Amino acid sequence: MNVTEYLRITREHWAPVAAVALAGIMFASLFALTRTPAYTTSSQVFVSFHGAESTSELATGTSYVQRRVVSYSNLVRSPQVLDPVIVELGLSTTAGELGTRVQAAPVTDTVLIDITATDADPTVAARIANTVAESLAERVDELETPQQTVDSPVQLQMVREAAPPGSASYPNIPVMIFVGFLLGSAVGIALAVLREIADTRVRSEQDVRAVTDSAVIGAIPVDDEAEKNPLVVQTSPYHTRSEAFRRLRTNLQFLDLDGGPQAFVVTSSVPDEGKTTSAINLAITLADADSRVLLIDADLRRPSVAGYLGMEGSVGLTTLLIQRATIDDVIQPWGSAGLFVMPSGVVPPNPAELVGSKAMARLVHEMSEQFDYVIIDTPPLLPVTDAALIARMTSGVLMVAGAGQIRREQLRQSLANLSTVSARVLGIVLNKVGRSADTYGASYGYEYQPRTEDTGGKSGKPGKKNRGAGRKKPARVAHVAQPAQVMRPARPAPVQEPAAGARAADPAPAERTAEPLPVAQPAQPAGTRPSAQPTERTSVTTADGGPTNGIPPRRSTVPRIPRIAPVWAPVRSDDAGSGLAPTSKLQTVQLSDGSLSTQNGPGSR
Repeated sequence: MNVTEYLRITREHWAPVAAVALAGIMFASLFALTRTPAYTTSSQVFVSFHGAESTSELATGTSYVQRRVVSYSNLVRSPQVLDPVIVELGLSTTAGELGTRVQAAPVTDTVLIDITATDADPTVAARIANTVAESLAERVDELETPQQTVDSPVQLQMVREAAPPGSASYPNIPVMIFVGFLLGSAVGIALAVLREIADTRVRSEQDVRAVTDSAVIGAIPVDDEAEKNPLVVQTSPYHTRSEAFRRLRTNLQFLDLDGGPQAFVVTSSVPDEGKTTSAINLAITLADADSRVLLIDADLRRPSVAGYLGMEGSVGLTTLLIQRATIDDVIQPWGSAGLFVMPSGVVPPNPAELVGSKAMARLVHEMSEQFDYVIIDTPPLLPVTDAALIARMTSGVLMVAGAGQIRREQLRQSLANLSTVSARVLGIVLNKVGRSADTYGASYGYEYQPRTEDTGGKSGKPGKKNRGAGRKKPARVAHVAQPAQVMRPARPAPVQEPAAGARAADPAPAERTAEPLPVAQPAQPAGTRPSAQPTERTSVTTADGGPTNGIPPRRSTVPRIPRIAPVWAPVRSDDAGSGLAPTSKLQTVQLSDGSLSTQNGPGSR
């Protein structure tokens, strides 16, 4: 781990680190306040050499004194120096205990000695320092006096007396608090690092990269109201999670340069990671992008797609696999954007055998030919093997990983199960990602949405009363009002077979009519699942005469409408400019019968 990793861990776990640092400050403050104050003061003595009759003798004596200064400093704590001090001051202590409160240190490159004394009473501390200096001078005089002489050549003289200090030297409360903060921060960071090492849950893209080389192609932010609002793309199109699913759709479309995957599995490692809601919202976003999408509920153990979408699910995949129904009987259209759903049907006693059968493989292949995208919701990988069986029949797997829920070893084991059956992992979708991981997306998703009508101002501008409120973050929009109907060109009308014995010489191309496109359904009340009744199925006859029971043919078979180009003619002499100009301005209007008509608009020449 480098410094960047430590900073990242500290930033992610700043709350516990700050709590431990605060505890260190409180402990240091409590410790400092319970200590007995101590006062420190010092005196200073000068060591000199006497009796030199010449310059050479004086230099020799001075050198002699400098070498002896260290010895005199060590002599301060001896009982020969401290016992007279105890007697003179009447202290109730011993020489050894008093030696812990007295220190002596020579001043570098001088013949001065500093004597320091510490005591709870500032006056007593000053008296001890001065008395120790006097006692040291007497003891040195005795030790340095030769036997046959009266005076010692070395003399100690006190040059600075100790004075009672005005403030306590111990405890130093600011220093103790700072030390407590440093120690608390160090302990907090150490605990955070230990927690990061011990916690193997997948929380971010860095954790995914530590497990696999598969790319993270989507990050769905966490939402406290996800259970009440599972189909967020349908009910709250401007929500942050809705934008995240659109980004996932974009990344999914660019995974394969040959056209993108047509059929893929959406699964997870363990239950409750949000795989089903992710599959449904992804299917809705793909259908909103003008793609024909089939959502298959292949979770034959705990099916939930039909419940989320509010449709009947007793007839579905299992009914089709046991040949009790046809494909047209089990596929139900949902909404109006090209999304079709195949529920799971009745829960069978042998789900693994059904989803791993050849009939299931044929079904996936046929649906891939009829739809742009086939999304298959499957059970988790670790509890059962259904997802691995279906994965080998499809173009790949989208692995949904619940951030903060799944552990790295579980994700590694799931990917190993897919690798065993040679299934292709298209990417990892991180679900329930913390808000800090998508700060930009959250701000953009909540801020950049249609403005609601404001009655407090003029010409659609905010009124004076709402100007201040306009700067605040707007509440999440559950449903945005749209026009009653949106018109778009319909699919070509079915080709009618000519009567017997009659043949058209030159069949005219099929005319297109305009069909209304219903808008998104309104948001459901909180606490209820959005109910979307399947639209009534009609039988459509294709060019080859086969019925499809409401399932439109692939878009590739629909001829595109040629773009209408304006007719250009030379400009008359009275026209401004020169060159060519359009002879008419075309307008497309809606007739009373709902069809579209192109005619000359105002301002035509």
